[in-house]
Amino acid sequence: MEARQGLYQASERGTPEEQPGEASDAEASEAKQAELDQKVLRREAARRRNFAIIAHADAGKSSLTEKLLLYGGAIHEAGAVKARRASRHVTSDWMELEKQRGISITSTAMTFDYDGFQMNLLDTPGHQDFSEDTYRTLAAADNAVMLMDGAKGIEAQTRKLFEVVRLRKLPIFTFVNKLDRPALEPMELMDQLEKEFGLQAYPVNWPIGSGDRFVGVYHRPSKLVYLFERSGRDGRSRRAQGTAFALDDPQLDGLVEADLLAEVRDEIELLDELGEELDMERVMRGELTPVFFGSAMNNFGVELFLQSFTELAASPAKRSTHEDVSVRPDDVHFSGLVFKLQANMDPRHRDKVAFIRVCSGKFEKGMKVKIARTGRTVALSRPQKMFAQDRTTVQEGFAGDVIGLNNPGAFAIGDTIFTGPAVRYPPIPSFSPELFAYLRCTPGQKKAFQKGLDGLLGEGAVQVLYSNDDFVTDPMLAAVGQLQFEVVQHRMKAEYGVDTTLEPLAYSLARWVLGGWDCVARAGRLFNTTVAKDVYGRPVLLFRNEFALQQITGDAAKALGELSPYAIPPDF
Repeated sequence: MEARQGLYQASERGTPEEQPGEASDAEASEAKQAELDQKVLRREAARRRNFAIIAHADAGKSSLTEKLLLYGGAIHEAGAVKARRASRHVTSDWMELEKQRGISITSTAMTFDYDGFQMNLLDTPGHQDFSEDTYRTLAAADNAVMLMDGAKGIEAQTRKLFEVVRLRKLPIFTFVNKLDRPALEPMELMDQLEKEFGLQAYPVNWPIGSGDRFVGVYHRPSKLVYLFERSGRDGRSRRAQGTAFALDDPQLDGLVEADLLAEVRDEIELLDELGEELDMERVMRGELTPVFFGSAMNNFGVELFLQSFTELAASPAKRSTHEDVSVRPDDVHFSGLVFKLQANMDPRHRDKVAFIRVCSGKFEKGMKVKIARTGRTVALSRPQKMFAQDRTTVQEGFAGDVIGLNNPGAFAIGDTIFTGPAVRYPPIPSFSPELFAYLRCTPGQKKAFQKGLDGLLGEGAVQVLYSNDDFVTDPMLAAVGQLQFEVVQHRMKAEYGVDTTLEPLAYSLARWVLGGWDCVARAGRLFNTTVAKDVYGRPVLLFRNEFALQQITGDAAKALGELSPYAIPPDF
C-alpha cells in the first residue's frame, strides 16, 4: 500500500468533478480549500532541509554549526571554539557541564533560513564518548553532513556514526574541514571514503593548497575559483568575503603562487577527464557523497557548501509506519515522532520537554493529538523552539520541523502522535551498550537517588539493568560512551543533590534474549556469561568480549534462540 488510506481526497480520490453525482457548493468549496491546504503542505515540506552533523571529536563540528548559523542570520557573532579551551561556550551548548568542558553533550535542534529554505539543524554530540542521544537524533534527520578533519581523515567516531546513518539510508554530504592546517592530499581523503565505507566521492569543490598556503577553492559546478580573505578578529567572527575568478583568468597568476596554481589546474583537468557525474539518485541512496573542502574556523568554503547543500539535499520524504503504510509529508493529517526527551533544561522550573519531528501535515499550537502507544489524547498547548537557552513559542510547523513540547509524563521516546486516522511509526530501539558500571549513593540519599535515576532513565540519558541476584540491588548503568556516566553523575549532583560513586564492570557486550526467561532456563549454565535483567524484567546476557559471546554454541545456543543487541520497550 503506497499511501495512508483515507488521506488523499484530492490526489487519490480525485477532484470533485471526478466523483459520481453532483457536489454541492459547500462540498466544492471544501474540496478546493483542501486542495489549497495540500499545496501549502507540499510547498513548505519542499523548502525544508533537515540534517544532522556527524563527526569525530575535535573535527570542528561546533565551529561548522556556528558558521552555518552565522550565514543563516540566526546569530551575528560566532563563539570562537578551539578544541576544549574555549573562552566562552558555544552558542548551541546549554548544559552546565557542556559549558565547563567546551563540548556538546545533548542534541539540540536549531532553525535558520537561508536563500528561501528553512534549515533544521539537529546538533549531535561531537565528543569522543557520545551517547544514544546521537543515534536517536539521526532518526529525525533526512540528511547527514559528515565532517572530516583534513589532517586525520576518517576516525573511529565517524565509523560508528556512519553505520547508523547507513542503517537509516540517509544521503551523506561530506565536508573536509581544517584545510587551514596541514592536511592529507584530497585524493587520499576520497580514497579513504571508498575503502572504509564503500562510498564513492564526488568533489563539488577542490582545495587550493592547505595549511598556511590554503587560499581558496575551485567550485566545479560554476567553474570558478573562490579566493578567500580573513575577516573579523582572527577571521573567525564575521562572514568571510570571497572573490571569484575563472580558472584561466590571468589575474590569478598574481594572486596565487605559481606552483599551487599549476597543481590545481592539473588536478581539475584530471578530475574532468574522469568524466564522473554527480548522480543525485545515487546520492539519495547513500552510494555517492558530494565532497566539499574548507575551514569552518575561518569561514573558508562554508557558504559555498551551504549553497550547494540547499540545492542538493533531500527534503522530507514519505515515512513508513508499523503496518508498512507510507505517510507522505503533504498528508493532510498531522503526525509526528518523539525522538528525544529532556528534563530540567531550565533548572529554575524543573521542566520536561519532548522533542518531536513533524512527519506529515501541519502542526498548530493548541491542537489535540492522540498518542499511538497509549491512546491518550493530549493538547499541545506550549510548543517551543529551542536555541541554546532561548525559547520561542511555535504557532505552526510542517514536515521536517523539530518542536519542543511540554511533557507532563505522557510521552516516551519513539512515540507517534497523530490526528485523523491512526498511524504508528516504528519505535526507536535502545542501542547495544558497551560500558557498564554499578551506580551507588549513601544510604541517607536513597529516595532522592531513586527519583533522579527514574527521571534520567525516563528521558533515555542512560540504560539501567539489574543483577539477577536478588541480594544485589544497586542499579547497573549501561551506556555506549563513558561520558554518559559522567553526565548521570553530574546531573544527579546538580539537579537532585545526590553524590554518587561508580564501580566499573568488565563487560563490553549485551544481548537481549528475545524468547524470555524460559529460554534462559532451558540453556542451563552459561560459562563466561552474566545474566541480568532490564527495567522491564527481561533477560539480558552480559559478556566481557566478542570471544565470550561466540562461546555460546550447540544446545545452549539452540535453547537461547535469537539474541538481539538492542531492545524495544514492550509497550511498543
